[in-house]
Amino acid sequence: MKKGLKIAISGKSGCGNSTVSKIVADLLNFKMINFTFRQLAEEKNMDFKELCDLAMSDFSYDRELDRRQVEMAAKGSCVLGSRLAVWMLKDADLKVFLDASVETRSGRIRQREGGTREEILAETRKRDENDSKRYRDIYRIDNNDFGFVDLIIRADKFDQYQIADIIVAAAESIE
Repeated sequence: MKKGLKIAISGKSGCGNSTVSKIVADLLNFKMINFTFRQLAEEKNMDFKELCDLAMSDFSYDRELDRRQVEMAAKGSCVLGSRLAVWMLKDADLKVFLDASVETRSGRIRQREGGTREEILAETRKRDENDSKRYRDIYRIDNNDFGFVDLIIRADKFDQYQIADIIVAAAESIE
């Protein structure tokens, strides 16, 4: 396997990119990078929801988050797991997009956070819409256009360990 290998893993909310990224990093003994709005909110002593609301109109929060993730990834072998990792980590050796239906994703979010099926499905659709608009406005990225990545995995067809195994196998083939 290539020394200094960088893997970028993206997917929409509920696809499992954080979970899968951690498993892949552990299996490969790589540094895991998943700096999130939750962590940024903690650093700034802000409520997570408050930061998310501010980020809708102040793009500096997204830019700071994405810049810091790329800086962390510059330090050697790593797995960067974030919604925009495959777009932001230009020098990634392996770019992976986890794709799943909104029903599958909202079901996973509901298991993690609770709520009614209808409520979480509606929130997930709204979040997708908001994220897509924000990424277009900030970076001119269409997060529904991920055909350029090295590997697209239908995350609703496999569990997190099967997905991680697929990614590790792909990474191990890179020289």
